[in-house]
Amino acid sequence: MLLFEQSVAGRRAAAQAPRQAVAPDDIPAGQLRATPPALPEVSELQAVRHYTRLSQKNFSIDTHFYPLGSCTMKYNPRGCQEIAALPGFIARHPLAPERHSQGILACFHELQEILKDVTGMAAVSLSPAAGAQGEFAGVAMIRAYHESRGDTARNEILIPDAAHGTNPASAIMCGYRVREIPTGADGDIDLDALAGALGAHTAGIMLTNPSTLGVFDRKIERIAEMVHQAGGLLYYDGANLNAILGKVRPGDMGFDVIHMNLHKTFSTPHGGGGPGAGPVGVSARLEPFLPIPMVGCNGDDYYWLTEKERPQSIGRLSAFAGNAGILLRAWAYARMLGRDGMHRVAEFSVLNANYLMKRLTDAGFQAAYPERRATHEFIITLKREAAELGVNTMDFAKRLLDYGVHAPTTYFPLLIPECLLIEPTETEDRRTLDDFVTIMQCIAGEARETPEVVKTAPHKLPVKRLDDVLAARQLDLRWRPENPPPGSSD
Repeated sequence: MLLFEQSVAGRRAAAQAPRQAVAPDDIPAGQLRATPPALPEVSELQAVRHYTRLSQKNFSIDTHFYPLGSCTMKYNPRGCQEIAALPGFIARHPLAPERHSQGILACFHELQEILKDVTGMAAVSLSPAAGAQGEFAGVAMIRAYHESRGDTARNEILIPDAAHGTNPASAIMCGYRVREIPTGADGDIDLDALAGALGAHTAGIMLTNPSTLGVFDRKIERIAEMVHQAGGLLYYDGANLNAILGKVRPGDMGFDVIHMNLHKTFSTPHGGGGPGAGPVGVSARLEPFLPIPMVGCNGDDYYWLTEKERPQSIGRLSAFAGNAGILLRAWAYARMLGRDGMHRVAEFSVLNANYLMKRLTDAGFQAAYPERRATHEFIITLKREAAELGVNTMDFAKRLLDYGVHAPTTYFPLLIPECLLIEPTETEDRRTLDDFVTIMQCIAGEARETPEVVKTAPHKLPVKRLDDVLAARQLDLRWRPENPPPGSSD
């Protein structure tokens, strides 16, 4: 039952209500409401129970296994959230002077240094508020670098066909033309195609390593050499950073700029549209162009670096210092792990992925790259099941929900037919992975014996299978009362 449908005229939950708001005098009379908004009139207990029931219908890391490939939907320690919510952090006004902000500035400065260390970059800015904004910042710095040298003929960014969809979008937003580079049959970038695409027009290449195909590109040093010889720069999409923490650094691979999804790798509950943080790190040649503000340090004195100190900066990307609460979570997480702990993150994320891939292939599923070792994620293709049984990847995904498991990423990357991109992450135990294999085997059996059960799933959720196209084209989320009160427009 909707909360509106529980409404009874005159019912109130006023014990914790704020004081009555009064409209400011400077709002024109024509902009004021003539009637109160048609909000539900319920008791406090009704509201609490309603929202608690809604939360219990959701899939989340706290309640379900969530192997969503490319997104690192892992458990995040509650202690990091508690630290980020300490009164001194929460109560600080973003315009507080530096002398009253030494604690948080010290945390931010140390986080900059930690991220420099784990990525092999010369400098880091924390200000981008999301991964996609970090991408934009990275490409904007590449553009600023070329323009500062008068190299304005470079108008093209190269992007592998397995890249995240935001990569070409970020490049186009920065005014570049995009050229796609194909992947070879072994999962590595096609070097012949790359060589044919490079030239005086090349500004750079955007890629991640390991890639979204779940493999580490073994030719990365040669790729860096080729791009640099052509005068271009290398951008690293940091979405898959947890696979390499403490093992190899993007800076050592030859990358010039990287964004880091702190909400994937460094302890923030990911998904649901936010929150996020996408700091950027750069090699020495791009350091002058980093977005501001950054945190500088002189002994024990911490201070903001702004336009005055960094005149070549690409500017500000977010209000104040970016998403401060997420940055504090990341700082706490990095301090809790330490150097050895970060090594274990990579080791367990890779171990879990390879264990799960082996178990699934032994159970009869087909890996997209059976000859390659998985990194933190891997791809299973259900093209055989779709051809022989008429049960496709989306059918498997919907049926997994009936078994209490959120589906892996479906149909991405697009170059793998009937793709399931699976990331177990470093925080799941062996029993959970074994249970997932058993569930996949059960669904495969259903696909052979009672395919309609799979093709019409889910059956146990509050909402059955939707017409995705219709839902996208005719989305209607507005509730309207059957008998609206007189004069109401809500």
